[in-house]
Amino acid sequence: MKKLFAEFFGTYWLVFGGCGSALFAAGIPNLGIGFAGVSLAFGLTVLTMAYAVGHISGGHFNPAVSFGLWAGGRFDAKDLISYIISQCIGALAAAATLYFILNGQDNFLGIDNTQAGAFASNGYGAFSPSGYSMGAAFVAEFVLTLFFLLVILGATDKFANGKFAGIAIGLALTLIHLISIPITNTSVNPARSTSQAIFTGGEPLMQLWLFWAAPILGAIAAGIIYKKVLQNHENE
Repeated sequence: MKKLFAEFFGTYWLVFGGCGSALFAAGIPNLGIGFAGVSLAFGLTVLTMAYAVGHISGGHFNPAVSFGLWAGGRFDAKDLISYIISQCIGALAAAATLYFILNGQDNFLGIDNTQAGAFASNGYGAFSPSGYSMGAAFVAEFVLTLFFLLVILGATDKFANGKFAGIAIGLALTLIHLISIPITNTSVNPARSTSQAIFTGGEPLMQLWLFWAAPILGAIAAGIIYKKVLQNHENE
């Protein structure tokens, strides 16, 4: 249960900090943090929680990461479902908190689910921030999640300097957001996408399938690549 609570709180912090920065701080005229600030916020959430609770649960905070670590031989399949449920509940709890805070603003009129990026949701086509197609969005999410998992698997390898793993992983997520916020509003995390899509509804919810399929497939590919091609098997 401690592991599941760690995944709950870690994913909560990721969604609250990352999506919260997009909702509250990104668009303020002359003072907003913009894409770079949101990217850094997502990276900081993972970095901070990796050191806070990573030693308890492994610090996944993302169903795709759990799948990737399983494919790479680092995570037991019997724990996949419970981890994913904890991650999704944490993400939904964070989204509910964000919605409650937004509702406290005087001029808040509800979530306009006809707009790209509404409530920090992910999307493609007309719901991509810059109008990228479904195919482009799928490839971006697949490739970026693949490299995210390669960084995670490499940084946490027993032959690596594990003290700096959280920094490498957090900076990798920052870079991922710098690349892909204009494409899909950046997912690489099905739990994060699910929480925002459920509160947004409409087309972002209909497009949610891509933000499960592409990250999980990319993560599994990374797990297999790292295990078969990159991992050092000496002294094993």
